[in-house]
Amino acid sequence: MTIQEAAAFLAAHDGYLILTHVRPDGDTVGSAAALCRGLRQLGKRAFVLPNPEATALFTPYFEGLLSPEGFAPDTVVSVDIAARSLFPKNAEPYVERVDLAIDHHPSQEFFARETCLDSGRAACGELMYDILRELGPLSAEMGEALYVAVSTDCGCFVYSNTTPDTHRVAAALMETGFDAFPVNRRFFRTKSFKRLKLEGMLTEGMELRDGGSTALVFLTIAMVDALQATEEDMDDISAFVGQIEGVRTGATLKETRDGNVKISLRTDPADLNASAVCALLGGGGHAAASGAMLRGVTMAQARQALVDAMEKVRHG
Repeated sequence: MTIQEAAAFLAAHDGYLILTHVRPDGDTVGSAAALCRGLRQLGKRAFVLPNPEATALFTPYFEGLLSPEGFAPDTVVSVDIAARSLFPKNAEPYVERVDLAIDHHPSQEFFARETCLDSGRAACGELMYDILRELGPLSAEMGEALYVAVSTDCGCFVYSNTTPDTHRVAAALMETGFDAFPVNRRFFRTKSFKRLKLEGMLTEGMELRDGGSTALVFLTIAMVDALQATEEDMDDISAFVGQIEGVRTGATLKETRDGNVKISLRTDPADLNASAVCALLGGGGHAAASGAMLRGVTMAQARQALVDAMEKVRHG
């Protein structure tokens, strides 16, 4: 669907349930919250499905928007979800029921009846802004939610996916009237003491490869337990590796309590295509930022699988 077709679809239906992805980030949360408010502004009945993994950093944006128990939707919309494997457990019953998927990932699986996709956007929030402005003016609450979506997915406008359009959208969102300063401070200039300690532990155990241009860090359950760190303390910790001078490819391998290892890969696409690497591991995403979940493996096995995949993409 084009932007105009997606907007027309949203205007023509009702009884909405909006889905976000596992380990929700600012883009899926902000896009869902803004869409829900935009639909309600049109007089529609709309809710966001509760996401059990949402951290306290993001839950304020869902306040008053979550679906009540037993709500039976007429129309299901997913935002920023590229694959069936990214549906939270409570959203799995809706995998085959998604009427419209709004997304910006080139790895989109096209699981929905209709899809509005633009893989050239830095964030799903950019695409959502264009759709919502077709339906009417944006409120300050919608503007803030979409600003969180856009700014977090491009690292406060410093990642390689940032375009002139990204800045134009951010400016237009700021003009809706919310105060961007506390948002930027909360998301980009505030770290808990536990987070700083965790970064120190990751630095100690870092593996440097390719003359220092590739860095791997290993986040274990033992480290998390030793610091009593929360998910909020670990939010977007995968971005930390790419801040090291000389590193063009940074990988974070994180143990999960159910025996898996989550891989987050951030690259300079001119050096390595992150999406191609993660596709070999059953995941996907963007050329500069992708992820995969390796199930039932040890950290050592996950590390070897990742190194092998990187080498295969680099050298064939």
